[in-house]
Amino acid sequence: MFLRAFAALTRAVGAGAFLAIMAFGGGTALAEKYAAIVIDADTQEVLHDRHADEPRYPASLTKVMTLYMLFDALKSGEVSLDERLVVSRYAASQAPSNLKLKTGSRITVRDAIGALITKSANDVAVVVAERLGGTESRFAQLMTVKAKALGLENTRFVNASGLPDTRQLSTARDMALLAEAMLSNHADYYHYFATEQFSWGGKTYKNHNNLLGEVNGVDGIKTGYTRASGFNLMASAKRDGHRIIAVMLGGTTARARDSHVESLLEAAFSSFALPADDPALRSRLAFAMLEEPLSPEAAAEPMLNGKPLSMILAAEAAAAQVAANDNTPAESAQGDADDATPAPILAAETLPAVVATAEEPQQMDPAETSIGRYYAEAPVLEEPAFSPEEYRRRQLAK
Repeated sequence: MFLRAFAALTRAVGAGAFLAIMAFGGGTALAEKYAAIVIDADTQEVLHDRHADEPRYPASLTKVMTLYMLFDALKSGEVSLDERLVVSRYAASQAPSNLKLKTGSRITVRDAIGALITKSANDVAVVVAERLGGTESRFAQLMTVKAKALGLENTRFVNASGLPDTRQLSTARDMALLAEAMLSNHADYYHYFATEQFSWGGKTYKNHNNLLGEVNGVDGIKTGYTRASGFNLMASAKRDGHRIIAVMLGGTTARARDSHVESLLEAAFSSFALPADDPALRSRLAFAMLEEPLSPEAAAEPMLNGKPLSMILAAEAAAAQVAANDNTPAESAQGDADDATPAPILAAETLPAVVATAEEPQQMDPAETSIGRYYAEAPVLEEPAFSPEEYRRRQLAK
């Protein structure tokens, strides 16, 4: 076991040296994509987070903000569900995923909502943006202003679809806050995110959110994918009176992403049944044995019975603390997959010889992802992200 771990560590160091050479020679730094957060939507308590404040590419999770803006307009009476939106030449030219809308054609607001949620249509996102903002770039500025108003301090939008752009950044925490805002401020429209299929032009499109109808309580909300972002998912579920929001960014495949988000949700709901007086300790115990998706660095960590040693130690420490609490007298008894199209390319990238396909459950070799072309240039925020401690202070101050 030690020799295998040492060999893995050697490979990791070698890969690190290779990346350093690339960074020195080409001016590029490769970034880890994975990030996750789980929030109790009823109390705003953070139950679990990993790299939640690190800058990431939101991909089509961007469309949740586009829809938020559209729901704002519906609520104010600026538009109606039956209004027919005009398709411009620019909108019709958008890369897949799309409905292949024709220049000069029209689509109702109601159909636009369905297309954005299920098909994740980029042409429809631009149609909505041009209707509400005049141009997509101006609409993106309005999206960013709205994001700041909602508390998304580390998010910047430059388009309405989530198509690749190195300037379009967010964090897992900000995406969870967006989901929370959608649930709180647009509850009357949230049911659209449970739409399992959408028909247009003689075709029927299945929602890319594969947890709908498969995982108990899941009723929304959105997937996303570009080669730079990896496979993203923002999900929400309600069970036994508890509402949970889970966000994962940077999955290697759609299948791995779905499995991990399901595990996040199950761990969150199981935490409510654990016998611990301290909610933070209860959450720690529930998530202690949850494995993160495979990363290039994971092999370097010592393993025991197939699990990272750090996870085993964390679980034992949490269990010991629960036992200690149980022995202490209490003061009170109250208690985006059907599109076989090339993945979009970042503006700063050139087309590689082989490209992945959108929402395709294709297993990717971890060794390749550690140093290959599938990692984008490390995004850098214009302003430093606030710390998790600052976020908790803000929550407590509400």
